[in-house]
Amino acid sequence: MSEFFAFLQLGYQHITDLGGYDHILFIIALCAIYNPQNWKKILILVTFFTIGHSITLALAALNVIQFSSAFIEFLIPITILVTCFTNFAHKMPKNIFDKEQSLWTRYLITTVFGLIHGMGFSNYLRSLLGKSSNIVPQLLAFNIGLELGQIIIVILFMILTFITVSLFKVHKRTWNLIVSGFVAGMTFTLLLEKWYF
Repeated sequence: MSEFFAFLQLGYQHITDLGGYDHILFIIALCAIYNPQNWKKILILVTFFTIGHSITLALAALNVIQFSSAFIEFLIPITILVTCFTNFAHKMPKNIFDKEQSLWTRYLITTVFGLIHGMGFSNYLRSLLGKSSNIVPQLLAFNIGLELGQIIIVILFMILTFITVSLFKVHKRTWNLIVSGFVAGMTFTLLLEKWYF
């Protein structure tokens, strides 16, 4: 197996690892307000998240930025909780202008949260890269693996959403509240474990 595919597999396994379920919870919270018909918006949203964590992965791997790992591990559950709380307050925009503004605000926030999650990945990736002088192929492969893993999580969650909303006739807002509440509950216990102060 080539080094590129080895890092691609590592990225995929890292995002889908149930032991690191905080990233899975974030992806689910991110998608909770959407229907399967919104797949383009979801794909763009997940890609913005990937862009965010790709930036900090690269900067951290190159030792451009340094930070407290414990503080980042504390911030990651905060990003999930904030996403859940925005889901609780989510209502469909009244007009096209509100809709566009709301969507771009969500893209921006997701990118910022991606920067934080990227810092969470960075120590793991830095240990894999060692003192390699050319990290671009490895970073690219790792991020492609992460993106593939995220897309699979999204697809599985959207299938579950379709079954629940379309087949079992659960109201979409109710489903959003159930999912966001469940994710928030799990994240709150995670936050207590990672408490920084």
